[in-house]
Amino acid sequence: MTDVPKPAPVFAVVRDAPAPISLRGAVTAIGNFDGVHRGHRTVIAAAQARAAAIGCLAAALTFEPHPRTVLRPDQPFFRLSDETTKLRLLAATGLAGAFIVRFDAALASLPADVFVQEILIDRLGIAGAVIGFNFHFGSNREGSPQFLEAEGARRGFAVDVLPQLEDEGRPVSSQAVRAALAGGRMVEAAELLGYPWLISGTVIHGDKRGRDLGYPTANICPDPACGLRHGIYAVRVGVGGRRYDGVASFGRRPMYKIETPLLEAFLFDFNGDLYGLTIDVAFLAFVRDEMRFDSAETLVRRMDEDSRIAREALARSPDAFPPLGELAG
Repeated sequence: MTDVPKPAPVFAVVRDAPAPISLRGAVTAIGNFDGVHRGHRTVIAAAQARAAAIGCLAAALTFEPHPRTVLRPDQPFFRLSDETTKLRLLAATGLAGAFIVRFDAALASLPADVFVQEILIDRLGIAGAVIGFNFHFGSNREGSPQFLEAEGARRGFAVDVLPQLEDEGRPVSSQAVRAALAGGRMVEAAELLGYPWLISGTVIHGDKRGRDLGYPTANICPDPACGLRHGIYAVRVGVGGRRYDGVASFGRRPMYKIETPLLEAFLFDFNGDLYGLTIDVAFLAFVRDEMRFDSAETLVRRMDEDSRIAREALARSPDAFPPLGELAG
C-alpha cells in the first residue's frame, strides 16, 4: 500500500458553452484523446510550449461521445478511457482546462469552415490550435490539417500539426494500444500509453463466492465493448488517497459461466468495505488465461499461485500508476 502523490491542480471543464474569461484566448490542443497516450501528450506539450511562448494558457478541446460511437453505432467500440477518466488524464498534464464539444449528427454535418468560425473563434476565441497529423473535422472530414493551417493563417491564429509519434519504429496510436490490450500485452500497452492502462468504476455487490474462498473481491462491470483479453492480471488499485497491490480476474469465469464480463480485483493487505466507491484498477502484467477447475480446492491453489506471480510482477514496478488529476465538482 502506498500514498497517492499530491494531485495536479483542479482544472476547468467547459461543456458546450463559451469559454470563460479565464480560458478565452488559450492555445488549444484538439483531438479525441482516447487514452491520452504518448502521441496525444506530444500534441498537448506542443500546445503548452506555444502558450508559454506567447503568454497565455493551454487547454484541450475534445468530443463526447466518441465520434466512432455516433458514426458507426452498430459496431461495438472499445474506448481506452471513458469521459471522466480521459478528463482526469488530461488534468494531470498540467493543462488549464478542457472544452467538451458534444459530437452528434449535427456536428458531424457541420461544414469545416463553420466549425472554425462558430466553435474555435466565436465560442473559444483560441489563440492557436495544435493537432495531430491525422486529425480531421467537419462534414465529410473536409477539415484536414492543411485546411486548418490555411484557416488559421487567414483568421489570425497559429496552427501546429504534429507528425506521427513512433516508438522504435512502432506507431503510437490508440489502435495500437487496443491491439496490445486485446493480446494481453500489458507492458507494450504501457509503453505506448506512457502509463499502465486502467479501468475506473463503482464497486458493486457480487455473489460473494470470492469471500467464501478466502479471496474477497471488489467487483466492477466494465463497458461491454471492453476489448481487454480475458484472464488474470497483476493490478494496482487506487482507493481514495491510497494504492493497493492486487490480483484481478477479467472475464466470464468459466467455473461459474457468467454472461457479462466482470472485473474482480482482490486487494492485498486490505480490509474494508468498498461497496459504492469508485476505484481505479491499473493493469501491470498478464498472469494467465481464464481456466476451468475441477474443484474449489484446485481453484484456491491456483489463486494462491496467481497472487504470488502478481506480487512478483508488481514488485518490479513499485511506483507504476496512471497519472490522474482532479476534476472540479
